[in-house]
Amino acid sequence: MVKPPKFIETAPAKVNLTLAVLGRRADGYHLLDSLVVFAAEADRLTLSLGGPLSLVVRGATADAAGPVESNLVFKAARALAAEIPALKLGRFTLDKRLPVAAGLGGGSSDAAAALRLLARANRLKLSDRRLLKAAEKVGADVPVCVDPRPRRMRGIGERLSAPLSIPKLAAVLVNPGVAVPTRDVFALLGRKPGGAVARAPRARALPANGDALIERLAAGRNDLEPPAINLQPAIALALDTLRRASGCRLARMSGSGATCFGLFSSARAAAAAARTIAAAEPRWWVKATVFG
Repeated sequence: MVKPPKFIETAPAKVNLTLAVLGRRADGYHLLDSLVVFAAEADRLTLSLGGPLSLVVRGATADAAGPVESNLVFKAARALAAEIPALKLGRFTLDKRLPVAAGLGGGSSDAAAALRLLARANRLKLSDRRLLKAAEKVGADVPVCVDPRPRRMRGIGERLSAPLSIPKLAAVLVNPGVAVPTRDVFALLGRKPGGAVARAPRARALPANGDALIERLAAGRNDLEPPAINLQPAIALALDTLRRASGCRLARMSGSGATCFGLFSSARAAAAAARTIAAAEPRWWVKATVFG
């Protein structure tokens, strides 16, 4: 018996190095300006081509991922099938490794990986307008994850810069084991629909040197960090733990939380810090990684 063709993609964690909330549209969507990178840590998605659309979710964080029927992998596949009626589908298997509701865009990255798999299986280019339209329908964070390279993300997530060249950054990701619903964080931020919109910072070329880039990033911010800490004080503890780690140059929350990142002077320093933090906080999700 001939086995169906199988395709595999990783779904890397999306990290917001900076995240400014500039305002809120009349329809309720928030306007953002964010520098986005992707980490080496990732979920893994497989597509076995042929047969009806189906999904199996397994892995360390599968139980927290919610019902299969509402998974964004399903939503992405159906959105693309609506654009391309003859689309070849099949069985997806999602190995869930990233924490859920963690500010790492895990669900969005999974959805984007599904679109990449379907593009490969159906010989579509990632620049195909139908694929990009499907990505926008699934969620605001999905378009930037379709081609996971560093970019500046603006608007509600649909305005993307060309890929940016940045030096590799040694980092530690820490999630203190709490979930932070994005809707609650934005609600606590308190921006009124249709209110004033701040001017986005002028785009400047990013430094090619890692130390200089970290200095530039330190002048930025994540506007969602204070309301997220208000909802989950454990985030403040995670940030403080990172900042006290030897070699940490900058610590900040990613997205709407609760995952925080620390940027380190070297991969060795990041690995040592991750070991120390994991030993002190065994219930936390702690990973030494690389951004870029």
